[in-house]
Amino acid sequence: MTPNPPLNIRGFQVYKGFLDRAAQESLVDQIRQVASDAPFFAPVTPSGKQMSVKMTSAGQLGWVTDRSGYRYQAHHPKGGTWPEIPESILSIWRAVAACDREPVSCLVNFYGEAARMGMHQDKDEGDFRWPVVSVSLGDDALFRMGTTTRGGKTESLWLTSGDVVVMGGDARLSYHGIDRIRYQSCSLLPKGGRINLTLRVVDQGERPQQPSSP
Repeated sequence: MTPNPPLNIRGFQVYKGFLDRAAQESLVDQIRQVASDAPFFAPVTPSGKQMSVKMTSAGQLGWVTDRSGYRYQAHHPKGGTWPEIPESILSIWRAVAACDREPVSCLVNFYGEAARMGMHQDKDEGDFRWPVVSVSLGDDALFRMGTTTRGGKTESLWLTSGDVVVMGGDARLSYHGIDRIRYQSCSLLPKGGRINLTLRVVDQGERPQQPSSP
């Protein structure tokens, strides 16, 4: 893959239309297989709040949250290891991440009609030199980008199916979130909704962290 130059918004590198429809459909099929091996579950924050997204993971480690805290671990909450990250997803990382490390975790979030993701930082990975790569599939999502300070000025952009965002450099620890989705704005998922893939390098194994981010 040779991506076109990205939009640069507050240090977030946004590759609009990075994946064509055929590539998107192929990824959805592979994600269905991941979810067959490691079913989606309903996460709960350490404070006991039910998150509005459903999630699962692929790779050596998966990101989870429950009453014990936010952390990466090598097994699904209901038992069993996570499936491998599909090669086609790794190829996206190799095309845009500009680093010699491979991701060890691919978080898969599913957004239904009312799902959102509050402003947060990605802080559980242990070493922030490596970027985070996010892939959007399905319904449009309003992506809000801030700075490294909570409550600062923000800027928003609608992400559409096939878009890829790279958070590295100055944006690696910037706050970001999803305000809402345009439900059934895309026909990729027949019943509507959005899938977001988040690829990360993790250097701290299963050591629990204090609450920070999804």
